Amino acid sequence: MPPLPPYDDAVCSFLGALSERLMRERAFPDVVSFAFFCRRANISKLKREFGSGEVRLGRGMVFHVTPSNIPINFAFSLVFGLLSGCSNVVRLPEREWPQVDVICGAINDLLAQDEFRHQAKGITMLRYDRDDGITGWFSERCDARVIWGGDETVRSIRRLPMPPRAVEITFADRYSVCVLSGNAIEQADDAEMIRLAENFYNDTYLVDQNACSSPSLVVWLGASENSREKFWNAVANTSKRYGLLPIQAADKYAALAEYLCDGGIKGVARYENLIYRASLSSLEDIERYRGKFGLFFEYDASDINELAAFITGKWQTMTYYGVDKNILRGFVTKNSLKGIDRIVRVGSALDIGVVWDGYDVVRHLSRIIDSPARAY
Repeated sequence: MPPLPPYDDAVCSFLGALSERLMRERAFPDVVSFAFFCRRANISKLKREFGSGEVRLGRGMVFHVTPSNIPINFAFSLVFGLLSGCSNVVRLPEREWPQVDVICGAINDLLAQDEFRHQAKGITMLRYDRDDGITGWFSERCDARVIWGGDETVRSIRRLPMPPRAVEITFADRYSVCVLSGNAIEQADDAEMIRLAENFYNDTYLVDQNACSSPSLVVWLGASENSREKFWNAVANTSKRYGLLPIQAADKYAALAEYLCDGGIKGVARYENLIYRASLSSLEDIERYRGKFGLFFEYDASDINELAAFITGKWQTMTYYGVDKNILRGFVTKNSLKGIDRIVRVGSALDIGVVWDGYDVVRHLSRIIDSPARAY
């Protein structure tokens, strides 16, 4: 498919139809979230915000390598490529997820319709085991490459050459944090605590804490033991719906035991088998502490600026509750931090957008043909 302008009307129409079809998939909250992103009103809003007077076209063919531990990621990557005006080859997750089948089935159904048949030239999705030969073949022919995965995955694929003019975006391993105000939680009523716990659950348990934007660390500001217990009890009650498998429980226990050996944990509280909360004595080497399946790490800070010395370029998302967002923005800018690309409310950690990891993805995957004249 030849390159199109970003937010081409036919592409927007296709995504709107895909949204309407996927909104029916209530069994999969992440599919519904993706459908909500693709709805006509949101795409129209993004298109209006994108307008700058520049004349742009997509770069050409984008090769997407997507992760296996987040089922819905491939779909967002595809949409970013389509909105950029590019044709797309998407390597699907190796692991077979029902969400992948649902989305691919809906796309295939739409592409079979006369109205959207021409979009098929811009969408190729395939699944194959890790194979440098196949990945290298597509890399040599792409105009842009998008890699999602851990640091080792990124390093491995980066060794495979691309054409000299091709561009690349890498979404590598990141670390995220949740900042909670103890005072705000003390004052929250029961209904508010239920909402907060639901939102925290959505940020973490829905993806088994695998997403880079899911907080690995909870930082408390002005907390008492009462406020901490109030929060974790609410989360424990909400997490009862989590389908914890025996193998996951064993992995969680083994991970905690390993972390306990290094002496950085000063205390552990357990809420049945759903939550282990490990209190840290310091933030030294903090990025090695990764929770999964209901293992959370927490730290009491007297001031948000305590974090500044420990934040590296690996830090991605900061979720917050009861804290002024402007204070958190100022914390990042005044300390000239290399990390923290997003500051969002608790419950929005997984809300992916066209700006991600500090990249304006649609602009990066398109090229400027002409820009507005400027007076000098």
